[in-house]
Amino acid sequence: MKEIELKLQGKIKRLTNKTFKFDERVGEGWFSAVYFLKACEIARKYKPDNIVTMQFFQKHHAVLCGTDEAIALVKTFAKDPDSLEIYSLRDGDKISPYETVMTITGPYQNFGFLEGLIDGILARRTSVATNVYNVVKAARASGIQKPIIFMGDRDDHFTQQAGDGYAAYIGGSTAQATHAMNEWWGKEGMGTMPHALIQLFEGDVVAAARAYHESYPEDDLIALVDYNNDAVGDSLRLARAFGDKLKGVRIDTSNNMVDRYFFDHEDELGTFDPRGVNPELIFAVRRALDSEGYHHVKIVASGGFTMEKIREFEERKVPVDMYGVGSSLLKINIGFTGDNVLLNGKPEAKKGRRYRPNPRLEKVD
Repeated sequence: MKEIELKLQGKIKRLTNKTFKFDERVGEGWFSAVYFLKACEIARKYKPDNIVTMQFFQKHHAVLCGTDEAIALVKTFAKDPDSLEIYSLRDGDKISPYETVMTITGPYQNFGFLEGLIDGILARRTSVATNVYNVVKAARASGIQKPIIFMGDRDDHFTQQAGDGYAAYIGGSTAQATHAMNEWWGKEGMGTMPHALIQLFEGDVVAAARAYHESYPEDDLIALVDYNNDAVGDSLRLARAFGDKLKGVRIDTSNNMVDRYFFDHEDELGTFDPRGVNPELIFAVRRALDSEGYHHVKIVASGGFTMEKIREFEERKVPVDMYGVGSSLLKINIGFTGDNVLLNGKPEAKKGRRYRPNPRLEKVD
């Protein structure tokens, strides 16, 4: 957790314009709400000398992310960006409801058209970072920090992967599923085998694992064991075949399936939901592996995990060693607002909004 805490104390060097691949049409206003474009044109004609301060905030306890991206956007596409003065918190800072996270001061016509884009960047990145951070916290409820693999590649448009992966990194995830998710922070994607690989070997998990291990001998061998809906049986088959070479098994049972184990142990049914990846199935796999001396084989659980489900597993001390989490981390549940709050250095804002100075803000060069 030391690295995560450093990130949350704002110790990470800011990303720069070189990191991001912006669409050049941003500068033309293509992605801006039309009324912002019209307001900028009117300001240019009637109030060209006015200086405004725009401040950004949100309404939750959260882990901030997206500031570097938003600043780079302004530096790239604002008209005369040198005319602007920007103060900002950093990616990874913990923030409170209504706390000012960024201010931009300058002629409105030079940057006002970017307001909605800045709101959107901060909303998405902060939502993902906060979701991941909460899951990471849940995964240490038992007193031991369990790694979190960010597996959000199939839950949103692929063009979001780089930014989402960076936000997940800021939130504390251990690894990401694709190379693109690691692009902004300089790592590579992590993964083992999909169900499709086992299908190619007609359901023979041992043959699929052997082909994988021979092809990628430097990788830790972690094999899926739910393809045949027999997590216990396939875990033992793999452990017997590979011994110490098998580093882990991943259980990804569909939420509408009941593993074969429970049909052979009906006496265990009746007090819990046996579908999907449930605590009793994990306990059964751990007991089976330990009974034959395969204590070294780790258990990775994935499929439908949320903060609440992970916390429940950890409070029950379910023997999961690592969690794979996807769709629940991509819910956009934190919205940002940009408000003009100062006009030529004096308070001027719509009713209900006011300038909220924040001593934590740093001037951006």
